[in-house]
Amino acid sequence: MVTTHTPIGPTPLDPTPLGPTPLEEELRALAGAVPDPELPVLTLADLGVLRGLHVTGPGRVEVELTPTYTGCPAVEAMSADIERVLRERGQEEVTVRTVLSPAWSTDDITAEGRRKLAEFGIAPPRTTGPVSGPVPVDLAIRCPHCGSTDTTLLSRFSSTACKALRRCEACREPFDHFKEL
Repeated sequence: MVTTHTPIGPTPLDPTPLGPTPLEEELRALAGAVPDPELPVLTLADLGVLRGLHVTGPGRVEVELTPTYTGCPAVEAMSADIERVLRERGQEEVTVRTVLSPAWSTDDITAEGRRKLAEFGIAPPRTTGPVSGPVPVDLAIRCPHCGSTDTTLLSRFSSTACKALRRCEACREPFDHFKEL
């Protein structure tokens, strides 16, 4: 009688990954904690631009970063900050690749990121992704100061291309609105 056994976990030739290693999880948390250079109230994880991180060898890591829009000037600063943080953690070779597909969407901003935007005085973008069940129709932009929906668009662009400038008619305060993409 021949006895065979099934190995637990991947064999050296098994292409099926088991998921991130503890080191990859730690490095992803460090890279994700990097503040956004244009909106330092948000981290790259909050913003949803950190798409992947893979340890490719001892002291070598590859990071996938998706900019909020093609040509975003902040992507260079994001890449440099990620490289610095990961090198400080002992990674000698850090490669940050810009990944354009799938494209970033404001739906990628986490709930925590939306909360931080509102706390900071920036109206978070409305969710535009797939919705199960009845589709809520809410075209109003809420003032992050008083919650009123009586707001007026002052300029389609604000301090960055991804924000618009609005004013609340109830409390009369101007505020940025992170535009939906």
